[in-house]
Amino acid sequence: MLKRLINESLDFLRWTFHEPYNVKRLTSNFFILLFLLLSQNTSMAQSKAKLIYFGDPMCSWCYGFSPEMSKALDSLSEEVDFQLVMGGLRPYNTETMADLGDFLQHHWEDVNKRSGQPFSYEILKDKTFVYDTEPACRAVVLMRELKPASEFDFFKKVQTEFYKENKNTNLTETFAELAKEYGLDKTEFAKKFESEEFKEKVKKDFTYSQNVGVRSFPTIVLQNGDDMYLVAQGYVEAEAIIEKCEKILAEKK
Repeated sequence: MLKRLINESLDFLRWTFHEPYNVKRLTSNFFILLFLLLSQNTSMAQSKAKLIYFGDPMCSWCYGFSPEMSKALDSLSEEVDFQLVMGGLRPYNTETMADLGDFLQHHWEDVNKRSGQPFSYEILKDKTFVYDTEPACRAVVLMRELKPASEFDFFKKVQTEFYKENKNTNLTETFAELAKEYGLDKTEFAKKFESEEFKEKVKKDFTYSQNVGVRSFPTIVLQNGDDMYLVAQGYVEAEAIIEKCEKILAEKK
């Protein structure tokens, strides 16, 4: 339609403007053409590519990966939007550190060696601590709703609270206290965190992750229009993410 209107309008320009009908029709075509061009520009602006990060704040490799993800986002911020999805590493898990302590320590040491991220191992000695990642994920989903711009930063703070400070992520107090740093009311945050509403909302993230086939974390996907591209799975450095995203975006132009 856009091409037809352009050609028709050009034809009219070759005609005389003495006939009022021709002038009116040309004027009408001009405004329709202008509208379509503006609509096309708006559509192009809305179709900005999206970088989707599937992770879990209690995933040790996600913790190690956080500085790299931050660097990548800083570099790509003008080219892509960003979406954080709680994948759910071990949601609703009932195993304790008595069951998982040795297994987790081995992984944490590997992450520390690869990424340089600091760990405290004291919580591994607490044999009563239940390693359930749902509460931490739920807290991030709540921050997404209350203060969207702070979601990823909050995600990283929760990681630090657990891995470096060894805070108990099964306690509402841990997240409510942290929310104060973002200017949020502690009591209100705690109330919403414990509500059935947000227990259901975090499940939507888990379901989305499962539906697109993500089973390990971190996983990075670039969505460009209707196409989805796997950018990274597991720990990678920022340069690899940037290079792959820029290559995909360049090929799609």
